Amino acid sequence: PGGGPVILEKIVASRKEKVAALEAPRRSLSEVLGRKGISLIGEIKRASPSQGTLASSWNPEGLLKSYVKGGIRALSVVTEPNFFSGNPALLGHLKKRCSCPVLRKDFLLHPLEIHESYFLGADAVLLIAAILEDRTLKEMLRAAENLGLECLVEVHSSEELARVLDTSAKIIGINNRDLRDFSVSLKTTEKLLEELHRREPGTARKVVSESGITCREDALYLESLGVHGILVGTALVRSEDPESLVRDLAGETGERAS
Repeated sequence: PGGGPVILEKIVASRKEKVAALEAPRRSLSEVLGRKGISLIGEIKRASPSQGTLASSWNPEGLLKSYVKGGIRALSVVTEPNFFSGNPALLGHLKKRCSCPVLRKDFLLHPLEIHESYFLGADAVLLIAAILEDRTLKEMLRAAENLGLECLVEVHSSEELARVLDTSAKIIGINNRDLRDFSVSLKTTEKLLEELHRREPGTARKVVSESGITCREDALYLESLGVHGILVGTALVRSEDPESLVRDLAGETGERAS
């Protein structure tokens, strides 16, 4: 008969632990992007609309282990289920297995999805300027800030960059893929980075280059331009030795995360 109060106390204590975990400060993507050298964000994704399934066998835990051993500074997890075979639950599962910031990469359209990302365990979220109106983008940035999440705001063009510079975005992702014909050129990063510095001399915003990065030469070129980080997915997922490729991309500045 006396077990009821004891069980209730245990339930409450358990919930308090979960709430405390939710309230804990998020890992900072901005911080790792500010470290010396170029910061590698290793991405885990199972498929893409243009290339189909990227690997014959799927072992995200094994991939993460290789990424960490190689020296990633942050992790990106693609959670979109219908076109990329992603799984939102995978994000929290992998976060428990590393100590670096975890970015949720998806096609988020509403501020409620920022809250969803928070409960999934994301430290940062991708916001794509091409699919968001100015008002919605600002609302989502505000929602993320209120929850202590960071945003990587992605641009593909000069027009999108101009729009994003009118927001509080602290991290800008430059996607090297042309959405009109899906061609990829690292020169896109060079062009938009120059424009960023013209518009905001001495800018404090961090810049991440995305898409088309496959080797150390690419990383060195982007580092010479002044980008703070690179996001690499397909090349790593398809690699027979992702740990070595991570180490190659990260170079001597690669740091081990546990």
